[in-house]
Amino acid sequence: MNKELLLETKALTKVYEETGERLEILRGIDFQIYTGEYLVLTGSSGSGKSTFLNMVGALDKPTSGSILFKGKDLSKMNERERNFFHKKNVGFVFQFHHLLSEFSAFENVCLPARILGSTAVECKERAEALLETVGLKDRIRHLPRELSGGERQRVAVARALMNHPDLVFADEPSGNLDEKNSEMLNELFGELNKKFNQTFLIVSHDERLAKMASRRVHMHGGLITTYEKETR
Repeated sequence: MNKELLLETKALTKVYEETGERLEILRGIDFQIYTGEYLVLTGSSGSGKSTFLNMVGALDKPTSGSILFKGKDLSKMNERERNFFHKKNVGFVFQFHHLLSEFSAFENVCLPARILGSTAVECKERAEALLETVGLKDRIRHLPRELSGGERQRVAVARALMNHPDLVFADEPSGNLDEKNSEMLNELFGELNKKFNQTFLIVSHDERLAKMASRRVHMHGGLITTYEKETR
């Protein structure tokens, strides 16, 4: 099956200038990710991984260079276009789950679709199916405080998938989990990639996760230094 280019960066840079000091975080990155890829970005702390994820996720703007999503430059989007991009085209999973404490697992997963304008009836079937897929069929009415750390993070993954995103970004998603729950989450990403042909771009220090991915990219000193081919 031919894969289509989903997102690419060209000569991407990010420079911060504070208190007279010039800090170059990203130094001209050329990068591509294709539909259906399960790509893990590794690198030491301070290498620029999270900054890069913020750029390609349109959470921040680059200093120079371009970020093309399906051929459209994200840096040239206005605020309305950027908001729609966040709601419809991409999903996010962070190190901390960011679930709303007063909402059940089901309600948290439904939230992105409700924000996009879907009715409660339209949301119900997909939210329940996603929670079953992530292994939480019997926990859908539980509040976050009634769930374990691993379960809360799986709810966050289901929420990220709610609006059928083209691409899901994850920043150290297993960083707050113990070894057992990290392993379960890593396996879940692989299952979702295969089941839905879901594209993932995950920043992680976890070598086990990197080995499970279809492709691994390594970043050092604000540059991509290693581009490993698909392993499966």
